[in-house]
Amino acid sequence: MQMSFLSKIDRKATQKRVEARIYKQSGFVRREMKNTPTYKARYHGARNKTTDTADCAVWNVNKEEETQVLTERVERAVGWLSRKEKEIIQLRYLEYRSFNYIVAGEVGLSERTYTRMKARVFYKLVFMLKLEIIVKETA
Repeated sequence: MQMSFLSKIDRKATQKRVEARIYKQSGFVRREMKNTPTYKARYHGARNKTTDTADCAVWNVNKEEETQVLTERVERAVGWLSRKEKEIIQLRYLEYRSFNYIVAGEVGLSERTYTRMKARVFYKLVFMLKLEIIVKETA
């Protein structure tokens, strides 16, 4: 039996994770405050507790920054790919073309070649974005 220093990767879970990361980069919806009056008595609490308004504002700022960092990481990773590979990712995931055979035709590849190339691109992106999911070995 040959020893391998590389761990086995869960392909399905890793693919879902990469697709989610690529789709997530397109943005987020800001949270808005609900200004509905309440008729409860309000007692002052601890001074270090933030209000709902502050929580909402902090969440919006943090989420926007997180989305920006994520977008930069994905763009940097896609920047390292070849022209055809970039085109595949751009058409399939960033421009939301729904079917593989449509993207294959637009890129000028057979469906089989497209599928192989897309798998190779995924493999590259997984390691560039550090999104691999390792299969846990049972003893």
